[in-house]
Amino acid sequence: MPYLVRENLFIGDIASAADVLQNGSNEITRILSVVSSASISFFSDWRSNISINAKEICKVSVRDFESDDSYGGESDDRRTSLSPDKLLYAMEYAGKDLKCLRMAVPLRDTENQNLLDYLNVCLDFIEKSRNEGSVLIHCFAGVSRSAAIMTAYLMRTEQLSQEDALESLRESCEFVCPNDGFLDQLKMFEVMGFKVDHSSIIYKRFRLKVLGDSYNRGEVIDSSKFAADPGILLPKANVSAPSEIESSSLSLVDRKFYRCKKCHRLVALQENALDHVPGEGENSFGWRRRRHACHLSKPEEFECSSIFVEPLRWMKLVEEGALEGKLFCNNCEGRLGCFNWSGIQCSCGSWIKPAFQLHKSKLDISRV
Repeated sequence: MPYLVRENLFIGDIASAADVLQNGSNEITRILSVVSSASISFFSDWRSNISINAKEICKVSVRDFESDDSYGGESDDRRTSLSPDKLLYAMEYAGKDLKCLRMAVPLRDTENQNLLDYLNVCLDFIEKSRNEGSVLIHCFAGVSRSAAIMTAYLMRTEQLSQEDALESLRESCEFVCPNDGFLDQLKMFEVMGFKVDHSSIIYKRFRLKVLGDSYNRGEVIDSSKFAADPGILLPKANVSAPSEIESSSLSLVDRKFYRCKKCHRLVALQENALDHVPGEGENSFGWRRRRHACHLSKPEEFECSSIFVEPLRWMKLVEEGALEGKLFCNNCEGRLGCFNWSGIQCSCGSWIKPAFQLHKSKLDISRV
């Protein structure tokens, strides 16, 4: 049976959803299915005597979603770390007399599953559904995936921390337990201000990790997932940036500009740089360790000799799919740094994975 969490808002498992779809409901008029397959046939695969009618409204892939500036009435940068051809969600009328509106989101219950990139569409659907009727959010067991989505919804609508939102949900359904990977992403969601902010450094680090995991699985990464080339979008510091950059929270005055020292081509902006926790200096390099030089091991005494950035579209070898290589300015061909999807150790000792490294000695760094 579904559990009532808030007015017009229910959580349940696949059996709860199947009952609503087969027999109808006087209360629930909308369903959000968060299971491994978006197809309605998932129900009959689960139980052979289940047969549910459905009439497709639409299927939206990540590429369709990202190119549709009218979605949600916004025109922000929607680039996600999901494959461009991946199904984001499907909409259909389903169940008894096709009276139930069902949104299906393909999501697996694994710790490395990307939850963040599905949150916006799910939360928007829940909010709209509650305004028009009642909605049931379900996964297979009603424990992890649906609980993660519900927790995010309570966080956003009631401005609750991840811990408080989950505790509140457990007052209605005590056995819910999102997996640890989902909990980590919900904490990112909280830090980003209860939204998936694609311009946030937090999201960019997460996005880079997901891309790295995809690369390590042997998947081809579409270059549209790389950050825009600032040398094309923002050729001069005093020129207003196009929409792909102007969503940044940094003004032109506050930004750092990283230019090739040889030809002064703009190669990165401050928002492209990804900070990291400093390592232990020379203690991180066993073969360099000095037995009587403990004073040199304090990380605060070292300044990293490089910056690490997200992959950018001017990085030709990266776009071509290489595992590792050197990074050259595509204007003067001067060497700027190197990259490795398996990681690079910074001069401070920290291991950065994946790593796209620009040497400060090869850059002019300024605020204009």
